[in-house]
Amino acid sequence: MENLMITCISKPPVIIPTKHDNLSEFSQPQTKLSFTYTKNTKNPKITDNHVKYLARSGRLAEAVAALDSIALSGSQVRPNTFISLLQACIDFGSLDLGRKLHARIHLVKESDPFVETKLVSMYAKCGSFADARKVFDEMSQKNLYTWSAMIGAYSRVSRWKEVVELFFLMMEDGVLPDEFLFPRILQACANCGDVRTGRLLHSLVIRLGMVCYTRVSNSVLAVYAKCGKLRSARRFFDYMNERDRVTWNSMLLAYCQKGENDEAYKLFNGMWGEGIEPCIVSWNILINSYNQLGRCDVALGLMKEMESSRVSPDVFTWTSMISGLAQNGRRWQALFLFKEMLLAGIKPNGVTITSAVSACASLKVLKLGLEIHSIALRMGITDNVLVGNSLIDMYAKCGELEAARQVFDMIEEKDVYTWNSMIAGYCQAGYCGKAYELFIKMQESDVKPNVITWNTMISGYIQNGDEDRAMDLFQRIEQDGKIRRNTASWNALIAGYVQLGAIDKAFGVFRQMQSCSISPNSVTILSILPGCANLIATKKVKEIHGCILRRDLEFVISISNSLIDTYAKSGNILYSRNIFDGMSTRDIISWNSIIGGYVLHGYFDAALDLFDQMRKLGIKPNRGTFLSIILARGIAKMVDEGKQIFSSISDNYEIIPAIEHYSAMIDLYGRSGRLGEAMEFIEDMPIEPDSSVWTSLLTASRIHKDIALAVLAGERLLDLEPGNIVVNQLMYQIYSLCGKLDDSSKVRKLEKESTLRRSLGHSWIEVRNTVHAFVTGDQSKPSSNLLHSWVHNITREVNIDDHHGGFFIEEEEKEEIGGIHSEKLAIAFALISSPSSPQSIRIVKNIRMCRNCHLTAKYVSLRFGCEIYLSDTKFFHHFKNGRCSCGDYW
Repeated sequence: MENLMITCISKPPVIIPTKHDNLSEFSQPQTKLSFTYTKNTKNPKITDNHVKYLARSGRLAEAVAALDSIALSGSQVRPNTFISLLQACIDFGSLDLGRKLHARIHLVKESDPFVETKLVSMYAKCGSFADARKVFDEMSQKNLYTWSAMIGAYSRVSRWKEVVELFFLMMEDGVLPDEFLFPRILQACANCGDVRTGRLLHSLVIRLGMVCYTRVSNSVLAVYAKCGKLRSARRFFDYMNERDRVTWNSMLLAYCQKGENDEAYKLFNGMWGEGIEPCIVSWNILINSYNQLGRCDVALGLMKEMESSRVSPDVFTWTSMISGLAQNGRRWQALFLFKEMLLAGIKPNGVTITSAVSACASLKVLKLGLEIHSIALRMGITDNVLVGNSLIDMYAKCGELEAARQVFDMIEEKDVYTWNSMIAGYCQAGYCGKAYELFIKMQESDVKPNVITWNTMISGYIQNGDEDRAMDLFQRIEQDGKIRRNTASWNALIAGYVQLGAIDKAFGVFRQMQSCSISPNSVTILSILPGCANLIATKKVKEIHGCILRRDLEFVISISNSLIDTYAKSGNILYSRNIFDGMSTRDIISWNSIIGGYVLHGYFDAALDLFDQMRKLGIKPNRGTFLSIILARGIAKMVDEGKQIFSSISDNYEIIPAIEHYSAMIDLYGRSGRLGEAMEFIEDMPIEPDSSVWTSLLTASRIHKDIALAVLAGERLLDLEPGNIVVNQLMYQIYSLCGKLDDSSKVRKLEKESTLRRSLGHSWIEVRNTVHAFVTGDQSKPSSNLLHSWVHNITREVNIDDHHGGFFIEEEEKEEIGGIHSEKLAIAFALISSPSSPQSIRIVKNIRMCRNCHLTAKYVSLRFGCEIYLSDTKFFHHFKNGRCSCGDYW
């Protein structure tokens, strides 16, 4: 097509009814009519012309009545008269009168193939395919026009396979296509992917010498192009004598469909060389394809070139750009472009509105969504199911469930996506009861729930903590719903269990999934891996990694990124680096994951080295990169360099620092003991400090024994988190140290909270594929005496001065009061349970590790030559050769 055009067809003229328009009077004729054809009548022109005149005027009932009058008078009717009447039935969509004409044609003694062909065309164009095919099959002789009529009828309703079948029947009948019919049959081959028949037609075109017809050649080219046979298409294209815009556009589309956009662009430039100026379709093919590949900047550049070439972008151009930007995460830009489109006077269509509303949904910008909704209302397209569905989704994601329900109720012809959007909205908001009510109504409606509906309900229940209802639906999906569970059904359960922290249940489902011959996909892996990002799940990570390799998923960049992050958090930074080094392509998340992993393990030099490599390669850092680099500078105590990096975030990269960057800067100052600068930095912050900032300051104050700043930071934390028991306990200790334990109600409340709800330390360790849990002071285990004895002996060896006398505040009570801390019991159990000293010990603790336990872990790593990995709520500790990765700052 050279141009995309919207054609306005005017309505037929209003015909004033007459008494002859009563169709019933012609249904049962009183006199048996007999029709004959003749070439020699006394005055046939007047009779035939009168009938034709009535038909052209839309007075079909009168025309049929006049036809009956001719028969009653004994005159004959010419075939052309019937053809004219049948054409009138087509023009005015009168199938009923067409049937009446068919009844009269049957009375003719000698059938005429042209009349029968027109009869086939009339039935097909008036929507009665069964009658058309019946007339066609009953014809005694079929010529090229007859076959063309039937093939054309099937083509118009896109029944491409039937077109191909008719072609073979036509060949058996000894009739060959002409230059008008060949394009229709070739179009059918292209649209149903039948390249084999397309090649047969190609050879036939050559033998019949029809390659010279550009329209036929273009159709042959379209078969190869649409069927993905790019080399055949290019070979045919190169040998074509005449090429028009349609030819070039077919080749452009062929390259774009294969993702070879750069080749398409070269071909696009070649059009100019042959003196053919690209039309709007040519530009749109390229722009749309670059958008689909995510290369939106190239598409935007082409749109500007298009305008400079004096080709005005149409609604398809704008819609392609808006959809492309929205789908590639550039949603604000998509909305700005939508505004530009309106200012340019281009009327959006349903797809444009849908894309813009979807962008608002993702950004959760209700105000803009309302404005676009009002535009859709003015255009009168809110009853469009695609627009309606996007509005439901937008309102649901913005938390406006009542508005979403109003749109839902207004859509008369709901499709499955309409129901699913509303059900998902309720589930995401935690209203699973309302979602279930709608789910039941859907089962009673004309639109039955599909697997996505069931999966949405399963996901909704488990994410809201009701795993029993989720499992019940998971079991019922095949029994009640008669729908086979798909990979997403299993993924919903796995992701839900991970979110609930039930990693063992998630793994149980993961293994059951594979035993049922359901192959995990990338979503499965990305759902379960985050649940293994801890020190006691290292073997589970390796199991998932094995599954990834078996499924050939290691080349999926998001999976490799997740593996880098998970291995680092499970204590295997070398594995993370091996995966990073083995990646053929990396994105910013790949770099951030490995840099963040090194920072987590305290390897600031490796993190900074990678940052330098990244900049040399021209990779632009983002917020996540800067956060890791500030933390790395803090570990290295490179304050000035850290300040410079922080300034460059906004100055050089035009990124607004987030609250986590400010918190990292307090950590940077705190590690180097520059508490005054840290306080000044907080006072100059352009945003309100949150609990993370004050926690960082409290940590710095505790480490450097600045009691005044500790009081200030702790009181700010109390204001922000009055119900946080850990903060309450710390503040009670701080007040005790600074002598502020007066009789105020505030202190009495803190004392009461500290007494009633003391933090109890829990630690978990995996030994011989079994996870063991330990609780501070617990002596219920059979091996408790042995463990306690081992700990006491180690404590004497370490000779820790437990009479702090300084400024040390802890989340956990001292061991002489609450009992031996859980991490010491875990370390003892790991060493006693192994015949020889283990190479590594991995422990997870639920509260901050105390100074005493930290010193003990450092000593054990040196004394027994093992590495201890311990993650608490504050930091990731890697003890090796008597040192810790945290630098004694946590």
